[in-house]
Amino acid sequence: MKFICSQNDFNTNLSLVSRAVPSRPTHPVLGNVLVIADKDSQHISLIAFDLSLGIQTSFPAEVKEDGKIALPAKLLGDIVSRLPDGEITITVKPDEDDEEERSLTTIASVSGTFEIKGMKAAEFPELPSINSGESLKLPINALTEGLKGALFAASPDETKQILTGVHLTKNTDSLEFAATDGHRLAVVETPLDPAETSDTTFNVTIPARALRELEKILTMNHNADFICLKVDESQVVFQIGEQKLTSRKLEGAYPAYGQLIPKSYSRNVTLERKRLISSLELVAILADQKNNLVKFTLDEDKGQLALSVESPDVGSAKQFMGAEINGDGGEIAFNVKYLMDGLKALNSSSVSMQLNANTEPVIFSPLGGLKMTYLVMPVQIRK
Repeated sequence: MKFICSQNDFNTNLSLVSRAVPSRPTHPVLGNVLVIADKDSQHISLIAFDLSLGIQTSFPAEVKEDGKIALPAKLLGDIVSRLPDGEITITVKPDEDDEEERSLTTIASVSGTFEIKGMKAAEFPELPSINSGESLKLPINALTEGLKGALFAASPDETKQILTGVHLTKNTDSLEFAATDGHRLAVVETPLDPAETSDTTFNVTIPARALRELEKILTMNHNADFICLKVDESQVVFQIGEQKLTSRKLEGAYPAYGQLIPKSYSRNVTLERKRLISSLELVAILADQKNNLVKFTLDEDKGQLALSVESPDVGSAKQFMGAEINGDGGEIAFNVKYLMDGLKALNSSSVSMQLNANTEPVIFSPLGGLKMTYLVMPVQIRK
């Protein structure tokens, strides 16, 4: 195998697929990236796969000889990222002195050469493919908006597997994203043009880790309008341009999150989003790290919201801001982090806070723009 390519192209695409290389591979070959040189298409393909998440990409190169080889991902990345700009030449030949018959790969640039040993391509597992099941086109802007508004709320707790994913529901004219960690819930509904997409409906729970990598792939494809999604009983495959991402679905029933959202509210508060975020950032400096608590005090007569924190070991802080309050005032407390995460995802100038009793779920939603519901559970205030 022999090809010549730009250092930038190789480094960019290698960085992309390397995110699917496990830090502690269960089998040595999984710590590698599969490199495929195709003389007919004059393209190089790179593949990484941890048996759950797989990423494939390709880029143009001057291919002199066809071939495949699995190369150690971290070592290859460390070398290529430090090479100077310009062309690099990669040549693979059998190492006659190696008892395991591994191939010797030479990486040459204007500054010098490296030689590293690779593994046989035949040892590298194939990426899953979907030949049956659902297949549809999704608008990239709808997918991007949904991921931005929901991904942050997925649980990091691996013992709650189903909650580590985002539940994606395809309706005839909309795409709904939902994520929850048991303390908060984010639901985003993005519109679809029925003329541009099929009338197929489905729902699937996809690991948040895979979707975070998908976000990065989407940023590399500025000129594309659609992405292809294929779904079968166990896998999902996203394909866009030269990039492909495969992931196992999460098994099990996703919580019936619609039942958690109140049908009516006794109080409604309208707030300026950026002012609320900056006020929260100020008082959060003194928030007790144990409970990270911020207290809201609503004064309907003054049309004012007071945000306060108290930390016995450090001190206290209070900030005031205007608020349009419909209903009774009172006090309610939240985890600062949960509140900040949601407000940063609500992309509008003003937000609505809808609530009932001080121990019941509170809903934040943007006024205009993205159709998003952010539910956060209040924290009990100890007198």
